[in-house]
Amino acid sequence: MIETVDHIQGQTYHGRKGAVTNAFRYSIDYVMLNAEADLATPRLFKRNGRGLCALFDSDHGGAPGDGKGAAWVRDVLSQYQLPSPARIMLLAQPRFWNHVFNPVSFWVCYNDHDEITTVIAEVTNTFGERHSYLVHHPDNRPIQPTDRLKASKIFFVSPFQKIEGGYEFRFDISDDRIGIWIDYSGEGKDGLIATLTGKRRGLTNRSILSSVLRRPLGSRRVLALIHWQALKLWWKGAKYRVRPTPPAGEVSRG
Repeated sequence: MIETVDHIQGQTYHGRKGAVTNAFRYSIDYVMLNAEADLATPRLFKRNGRGLCALFDSDHGGAPGDGKGAAWVRDVLSQYQLPSPARIMLLAQPRFWNHVFNPVSFWVCYNDHDEITTVIAEVTNTFGERHSYLVHHPDNRPIQPTDRLKASKIFFVSPFQKIEGGYEFRFDISDDRIGIWIDYSGEGKDGLIATLTGKRRGLTNRSILSSVLRRPLGSRRVLALIHWQALKLWWKGAKYRVRPTPPAGEVSRG
């Protein structure tokens, strides 16, 4: 069965908690697709090929640039003795002008009843390192929009946040909308709230061109905004932390 690709012209929000506060909101582009299906795509989008807008398996499912796509997801689920999914969807920022940077992408796994049972949050920092958090209910029941799933933070993301603490994830993913909330709580009142929200619409040449006109730098813009916010935190007096050695394992379970 040939499937289509969805385009989320959404918004992301980051709000820092603690003694040094900072918050920002900006627009962003994600695509969501069946990672194992044959796809009907608009001319300006390429799957594993160079185009104005593209998505490569090698960008996801393993080390950046050396990913294995959905096969990696199935290996991870098998390793943790979780049921094999009926469908694996990838929610990620696409390449624009052949440049890619995904602070966080999501592998969304569905069962035979088209219910979400497992999510892998694939986190990449600005140093080119990656770690993924595997979240699900202990009894593998479907993940509901109001459910809050936890994972211990063990990966260095920002030099202005400690590694200690934990994440709380909430996923509200339907046929027409995406809603993802991540609440990081560290020691004391320190932490961060990050969200991704937006409508799901079919990816078209028109929507790609609209995004290019509004956000012509693509993920380069995302990197620039991250460094701009880091500069603001430094200016406000947030403590800068030296990057530690990344965790040995590429996946940890909540």
